[in-house]
Formats: sequence, C-alpha cells, structure tokens
Amino acid sequence: MQPKWIGILALALVLATVFVVLSAWQFSQSSTEPVPTEEITETPLPLTEVHQPGQAMTVAEADRIVDLSGEFLPDTQVLVEERLQDGETGYWVVAAFRDDDAPGDNIIPVVRGWVADAEDADDLSAGVQLEIQGRLMPPEAPGPDQRGTTADGTQIFPSLSPAELINVWDEPGYSGFVVAFDTLDSSGAEVGAASSDSALEPVVIGPQPEASGINWLNLFYGVEWTVFAGFAFYLWWRLVKDAHEKELEEERLDREWQEQWRAEQLALREQNQPKD
Repeated sequence: MQPKWIGILALALVLATVFVVLSAWQFSQSSTEPVPTEEITETPLPLTEVHQPGQAMTVAEADRIVDLSGEFLPDTQVLVEERLQDGETGYWVVAAFRDDDAPGDNIIPVVRGWVADAEDADDLSAGVQLEIQGRLMPPEAPGPDQRGTTADGTQIFPSLSPAELINVWDEPGYSGFVVAFDTLDSSGAEVGAASSDSALEPVVIGPQPEASGINWLNLFYGVEWTVFAGFAFYLWWRLVKDAHEKELEEERLDREWQEQWRAEQLALREQNQPKD
C-alpha cells in the first residue's frame, strides 16, 4: 500500500488498457470479409451492379460473373505473355471494352481469348455492338518494363495491369478486368474465341476456392497484446513481491543483529560481575 507501488499499479492499469484496446483492434482485423459463395459468384449480374470504376476491387466483387453490353475500342488490342493453357505457354489477347452503362464512358480490359503464337491473334472487331459475359478479376501488379511488339505492332505486356493499360489507352477505366466466356454480336452469333473460325481459344477461369476468412497473423497479434496486458500486472506483482521479500529479509537481519547484540551485552555483563 505504499504510494510508490500504488503509482506503479496505476501505470500498469494504463498500459494494460492500451494493450487490451490494441488486442481488440487486432481481433477485429482478424476476421476478413468472407469470400462470396459459388452460388453468388456464378449468378450473372450487370457489371455496373457489381463494381464501380475508380474504386479498388474488394473480395466481394472479384470472381463474379458479369454481363457487359457495348463495343471494343479501336487500336486497343494488346497481348499478355506467359499465360498457360492446357500446359502450353501462350498469350492472352486483351482489348479495351466500353460498356454502354458504364458511368463516364469508363472502359474495362477484356480478355478475348488465348493464342499459342502472338501472330495468330484475331483482328479486333472494333465499333461492333457486342454482348459479353465473363468473370470479373482483380488487377495484376504491373510487370517489369520488358515489353515488346509483334510484327504488326501489337504491344506485349508481362502482366495484365488495368492501371498500366489505362495509361496506354489514355481512357478512364475500372480497376479490374473481365475474362470473356461468351461474346455475341447483335444477331446473337458467337464471335471471338467461341467462334469456330477464330484462332482464339476460350480462357476458362473457374470460381476461386472459398477461404477461411481468418487472418491468422492479426489473430496472433491479438493474443500477443493480451499476453502483454497480463504481463504488465505480473511485472507490478513481481516488483512488489521482490520489494516485500527484501523488507522481510532486512527485518530478519535486524532481529538477528539485535539478538546477537543482546547476547554479547549479556555475556559482557556476566564477565564484569565480581566473583565471590
């Protein structure tokens, strides 16, 4: 109950409170947004109802099947290298698509199909009204600046980064891209990779596996801060215990010294007493 130890206890309470608050925050961050179930991702919705341009894509938006209605922009076809298809490395054929319902005439990159040889890519049918259904995918990080061109001048990129392509196309756009499954013209005929006279092969991307929704690193940090809160009280208790034991030891030594002093004084008196 000494003022010094009461003050240290108050400090321990403050530190423990801070640690508990940090622990609660880490626990709140450990529960990530759950990945949508396959029933949700495989239900087609218009692109504008799933994702908005100029916004980062969340886990609830990625991997969804979306519908688009609009046209490809001329002179926007590019290739993305090192894409596997049935164990063979080739190229994704990508072009800028403008959805009629997209706000602000924003565009989105659409993967039209896959080719083994860059020279086999179909010419882009720009300005033709099309209906596209495909899977909305999150952006890839820009790759190293080692791009080339084909014989006809088509640019080749190491990754599919919408931010990089938007700068190349000089058009505002979405943060993700779409892998087209079905592409129909105004008459309902298949065009692009789904067409029998196209060199493009369809790129099929299935739904991603469901994740646990738990961030184990944040969960570990939450437990760690809780331990720190308990350690603040343990440290206070240990300091008080050591100080108390030190006081008891000093009292014991004082008693032993007093007893020894009394014994010496008694022995001295006995020696000084006169003998009969």
